[in-house]
Amino acid sequence: MTDFIPVCEPSLLGNEKKYVLDAVESGWISSAGKYVSEFETQFAEFCGVDHAIGVCNGTVAIHLALVSLGIGKGDEVIIPNFTMIATAFAVCYTGATPVFVDADPNTWNIDVNKIEEKITKNTKAIIPVHIMGLICNMDEINRIAKKYSLYVVEDAAEAHGATFQGKKSGSLGDIATFSFFANKNLTTGEGGMVITNNKELALKIKYYKNLCFPLEGAREYNHDDIGFNYRISNLHSAIGLAQLEKAEHYTDLRIKNFKLYEKFLMGIEGIYTQVWDEKIYKHVHWMNAFYIDPKKFGRSRDELMSILRENGVDSRKLFTGMHAQLSLKKYGCKVDNEYDSTMNLSQNGLYLPSSSHLTEVQIEKVCEVLKRAKK
Repeated sequence: MTDFIPVCEPSLLGNEKKYVLDAVESGWISSAGKYVSEFETQFAEFCGVDHAIGVCNGTVAIHLALVSLGIGKGDEVIIPNFTMIATAFAVCYTGATPVFVDADPNTWNIDVNKIEEKITKNTKAIIPVHIMGLICNMDEINRIAKKYSLYVVEDAAEAHGATFQGKKSGSLGDIATFSFFANKNLTTGEGGMVITNNKELALKIKYYKNLCFPLEGAREYNHDDIGFNYRISNLHSAIGLAQLEKAEHYTDLRIKNFKLYEKFLMGIEGIYTQVWDEKIYKHVHWMNAFYIDPKKFGRSRDELMSILRENGVDSRKLFTGMHAQLSLKKYGCKVDNEYDSTMNLSQNGLYLPSSSHLTEVQIEKVCEVLKRAKK
């Protein structure tokens, strides 16, 4: 189908090819090379922090962040119930236990009013995930963390360039992590980053990500701790640097595209999206996500997705809640509360085509299919 609109493709509109070719011609294609250090330096500047360490994906970024904080077996880490499962798995990798908090029905982020009831003597950290590119209420999360002496690990995988009260995502906690998967606002194909203002944590990340080789002196094959091979390559970093050069442009495109969706879908009963205060939050719309009220729209989410597909439009369901994941139940996670907001989003939410380079004609086509589908 030649006019099929995919749900999300990477936008490679800058120097990606030039930098990758340069890396190949230089022979530096593994985890050393100028693009790794330059990408790290410039990404730290982009986020407004002191240190950035490139890694091979966003999941291991979270794992490393937790390891650097000393989190392990017997500890508990609070995470949103409505998130990508990578957040929970990274906690499990440490031997700690993820504890779930339901989504706020308006923002879809972790419900800050339900965090404190999940804190125990074993709680060591909170991982706020900035869902779809909308930053969590970090003032309230940091207040709670300070009250109970907890670490805050921002999972900013979906929120490159988003801001809260003018401050960039990744600069609002003790340590933060990013993903650069192909569908992210900024991509390296596969890749991730850990960022922090804490020099000691940054050194630990560098140490653990490279099999615990000593950070200084001649390489000796003596390892004092168990480390991980989580390095990012010079090739991936070359793509990342090119992406970073156009970061503001990609952000503007995502925001513009979402506003077009809003324009074309305005007034259609039964279609809703996240709610936020634009004076406080800059939402960067990793995905153009919507909630379908089947009673008001006249069709279920799944029926709508089938109609979209038949008309050449791709879409995806939103995340399944952590409480419903068999893998986490097998791991021993406790599910002792109702998660109504998560369940509503999981059963009735979807995201529509979200590539940065979408055209207005394509977005209008998607919305016309939606309009015709409504009963």
